[in-house]
Amino acid sequence: MASSVKQLCTICHDDGICNSAVTWCTDCEVLFCGDCKKTHTKSHLSKNHKTMSVDDYQKLPTFMQEISSHCQDHKKKFELYCSFHACPCCVQCVTDKHKKCQEMKPLSDILQQVKSSASVQLFEKDLKDVKENIDTAIQYLKTRITTTDTQNTKAIEKIRYTRKSIDDYLNKLEQDILNDLESKHSKLKSNMASLVQQMEQRASQINQMQSQFSKMTQYTTELQRFIALREIEKITSQTTKYIEDLEGGDHFIEKNLEVNLSSALQSILQDVNSFGNININTTPSTLKIKAGRKDQAQHLVPKVPGVEQIKPSLLTRLTIPKDIKSLNISACLILPDGKFIILDNNKKQLLLFSNDGTFIRKVATFTESPYDGCLVMNNTVAVALGRVKQTVLVDVNTSKIIQSIKLSHNCYGVASDGKTLVISSGGQCTTVNLSDMSHTILEGMGGLFRISLFQGNIYGTNYSTHKLCCYKVTGEPLWTFQHQDIARPQGLALDKNGFVYIASYGNNSIVVVSPDGKTSKTILSDADGIKNPHAININRENGVMIVSSHTSGENNEQSYQTAFVYKM
Repeated sequence: MASSVKQLCTICHDDGICNSAVTWCTDCEVLFCGDCKKTHTKSHLSKNHKTMSVDDYQKLPTFMQEISSHCQDHKKKFELYCSFHACPCCVQCVTDKHKKCQEMKPLSDILQQVKSSASVQLFEKDLKDVKENIDTAIQYLKTRITTTDTQNTKAIEKIRYTRKSIDDYLNKLEQDILNDLESKHSKLKSNMASLVQQMEQRASQINQMQSQFSKMTQYTTELQRFIALREIEKITSQTTKYIEDLEGGDHFIEKNLEVNLSSALQSILQDVNSFGNININTTPSTLKIKAGRKDQAQHLVPKVPGVEQIKPSLLTRLTIPKDIKSLNISACLILPDGKFIILDNNKKQLLLFSNDGTFIRKVATFTESPYDGCLVMNNTVAVALGRVKQTVLVDVNTSKIIQSIKLSHNCYGVASDGKTLVISSGGQCTTVNLSDMSHTILEGMGGLFRISLFQGNIYGTNYSTHKLCCYKVTGEPLWTFQHQDIARPQGLALDKNGFVYIASYGNNSIVVVSPDGKTSKTILSDADGIKNPHAININRENGVMIVSSHTSGENNEQSYQTAFVYKM
């Protein structure tokens, strides 16, 4: 908190005059005395500037008072924002420190995002939620301390009541168990008291920020507000994680003091060599706290990771029963509930697997071989039936075909965003409006067999030319990507950030391409067990990816197809 040191008028001080300041201009970042304030107010250029009293200015947090719109190193005004380093820059900074940074944006655009967004309300809610959570946790622990004190008292009473009926022989045993009780109770209470003290310190910090929040948002410059909100974001995020880490550990598990007395007290002189024992038993915590916002919602300026940061980790693989190991996987999908769908081109069937990869049941059988599939909405799956020029909609829950869509061309690839269905034949594409089932044929998109939809664009792989292509949903080409790491590409999928994942069938790998179609990286290869990948799908909500692959058979069995599940 700023001290109440006397503030001097900046204008007068420059002239060697020590007049007390009464006003701070958030636009000029200058302190004014009464006379200078009048001149400032009458000026045509500054009469609409936002001002605040010096008393209110001094109540702002120190870190906000120290925020300036000018670079301390070069004394020039901040005009750019580096997304990579998450900091404002002047033009000289770009030359000195950010030569290799490619994510430079106009600072005015960033500030406008903050100004026009709900960031202030979100962070105010974060402060409120964190404050409520930490107060709830403190009160919970204090209640637990009281409970353990009561349990301790009852244990002592029980021990001493029993003590009255026996002779001096129990003195030593009584003292032993009292010492044990005291030791465990002291340790138990000390741990919780220490945790309460730590949390009260954090609560104090949150209280302070919460009490200053309205002034922080009302009287500061946009830059001050922006950087201040980042600081608040950092503190609330850290405090939220701190509470969640405590909850995730054993800090809130109820550890109760309990005394168990010997059943042989009646024959104590012959049988008893211990007064009993003190146990601390645990039960699940009854503490209820509000869930904090996810990390990606905490950022004022969302940062999309680069291709080099994408690293999948294996979660599981589908367990294929012996009687269906002859399957030929043409598509694999992830349902909203986390279950998996496999399209078997060999036996013309749609199969359902659980979240852990266990086979559940056969959902549907088709009269023609299924070439591709996609999730339409909820648990409805679209299946492209190849040369019969037909695509069907299957309800996974009821195992019924609920819609049949007939086209003028073959159906080898299918994609949907829930409103539109796009079906490719390798020669042309057709869009189907799912609300009225109207068709539109897209010209100039030949060569695409496998396709995907993302934010109004159509992505597709060309198996023969080894290319990845991106088109507008109207059929206009946007970009084409070709790289030596991509050979005979088959299925493709996009994550929430627009990165394209390709099943590179020809070289046993999974390649990811940047959203602008300029860079790529192989993230899975033969060394990771990927062999002849054909199908791929990504759940954009949780970042889970499923990839089809051949795998070695067990006990001298032939290799067969399965699917690997990864967390991105």
